[in-house]
Amino acid sequence: MAIIRRLTPETVNRIAAGEVVERPASALKELVENALDAGATRIDVRADQGGLTRLLIEDDGHGMDRDALALAVERHATSKLPVGADGEDDLLNIASMGFRGEALPSIGSVARFSITTQDASGECWSLEVEGGRTGEARPAPSLGRTGTRVEVRDIFYATPARLKFLKSERAESMAITDVMKRLALARADVGFFLTLDGRSRLALQAPGMTDMAEARRTRLAALLDRDFAENALAIDTVREGVSVTGWASLPTYNRGTNQHQFLFVNGRPVRDKLLVGAVRGAYQDFLARDRHPVVALYVDLPTDEVDVNVHPAKAEVRFRDAGLVRGLIVGALRHALAGAGHRASTTVAAQTLGRLQPQTALTGSLWAASRSEFGARVSPAYEASLAERSSHEFDVGYVAGALRGEPSGLAYSARVEAEPARELEDFPLGAARAQVHGTYVIAQTSDGLVIVDQHAAHERLVYERMKAALASTGVARQALLVPEIVEMDEGEARRVLDRADELAELGLVIEPFGPGAIAVRETPALLKRLDVQGLMRDLADELAEYDEALSLKEKLEEVVGTMACHGSVRAGRRLNGDEMNALLREMEATPHSGQCNHGRPTYVELKLSDIERLFGRK
Repeated sequence: MAIIRRLTPETVNRIAAGEVVERPASALKELVENALDAGATRIDVRADQGGLTRLLIEDDGHGMDRDALALAVERHATSKLPVGADGEDDLLNIASMGFRGEALPSIGSVARFSITTQDASGECWSLEVEGGRTGEARPAPSLGRTGTRVEVRDIFYATPARLKFLKSERAESMAITDVMKRLALARADVGFFLTLDGRSRLALQAPGMTDMAEARRTRLAALLDRDFAENALAIDTVREGVSVTGWASLPTYNRGTNQHQFLFVNGRPVRDKLLVGAVRGAYQDFLARDRHPVVALYVDLPTDEVDVNVHPAKAEVRFRDAGLVRGLIVGALRHALAGAGHRASTTVAAQTLGRLQPQTALTGSLWAASRSEFGARVSPAYEASLAERSSHEFDVGYVAGALRGEPSGLAYSARVEAEPARELEDFPLGAARAQVHGTYVIAQTSDGLVIVDQHAAHERLVYERMKAALASTGVARQALLVPEIVEMDEGEARRVLDRADELAELGLVIEPFGPGAIAVRETPALLKRLDVQGLMRDLADELAEYDEALSLKEKLEEVVGTMACHGSVRAGRRLNGDEMNALLREMEATPHSGQCNHGRPTYVELKLSDIERLFGRK
């Protein structure tokens, strides 16, 4: 029989290190947060071999004296936890990045760790910790300023088994860079500098401005590419003491993962499930599930309205009123997206131009084919020299024969409209000039041209109409001839039944049917072929993770999207000029018409200057 015993302090610290120090990047995060809490305005970080052999963090904060230094490496010793009016430590009003006093002893228990610090008195002290063994604080050469220098060597040398769970040096370096970027975005008023293996990776000066919003904009422009700045929508909303500010991308500017979503709560970088779910919920109407928007959102609220002491690495938080925060984020994002109207990402045109390869000559084989088709007479010497010079292929589509009016045997798929009224070109999407391949509408604007995918555009328009109809008339329900009984875990069943009233508003009527069972009596009329069993289980999982009934809403919108697809103008249908112009005008008047239901663009706009540059005119 096993005997209960007390663990040694060294073992306790190593267990704690397993939660706090997962990898070199997590150790770096804790140390940089300490520097921020110390009032640093500049933080320099150097890492070698992904931080495995060496991490060096220097700051210009207020530093520590000898006694404070000795206490700093003891477990659960901190200067950051506020004391309430009752004289007790207050864990509900935390304004600092750190507060537990775990980081330094945890890092020192698994690595070789030294810390040198100097306060306003000018005295400089140094202390070393190796594998949990703490040395004495000793006088050290002056740093020349107030601040602290922390050096971590041979991380996990004291727990070598942990090393085999780390990724490659490159992956660890990328994780370090990501941590620095997120902290730099959280504190745009502080300078951040990162050097990896002797090469500078980040050099972000403190902006020297008092307007935090402008400082954040400047920092975002420095860290994210210019395309984001051109395709970002400003977010700024406040409700009941909670504010959400920042920037969010247009739906057509998206990525394959959510790693480009930067979320902050009271200046703390987080990867909170509720916030990630709120962003996904706001964009679920515009993006496929495997695509993600780029956002940088700052949530600020009173410290007693959020609990930051719910995750070992402080990566998640818990809100007192989670529904308010989630609703505010979703509402702010959707309002900004609606305000964007039919606007699509500028990267769409850039990607289109990038795929266009100007050609300068025809290959001999292609020229021979066109000569055979049209009976063109070319001297053999010229044809031979042309074949020697040419290294490009260009599908001209038998232009020569078409210009001479000779038959080619090809079925051309284009119709050209008469000259449109000049004032139509002043509209954002211009005047329709042609339809090609029965699918694409070509419109002329005052400074370029627009190519519209008629099916994708009309699908979006129909979808928006149907959503509006649903909002105005409510969700129609249909009663099941025989109620469907769904069995699940009692806890899952209770979570779903607690939301029965809200689900009824969405067309799903449920009631308890004994322990761990739910009877489904009515379902939304839109969902003709509904997997009730799968829906209820997915709904229980979503409620557990996000505390919101997302599954049902997503399925409703998925069905609406399918109906819109089948009710829209199909590819291959010929449109006359009035129909094409009507489509363009409705796109201009309809929010979100710049992308289809899956986040793909419905049109591409090419400026005249881009076209001229493509042909070498500029």
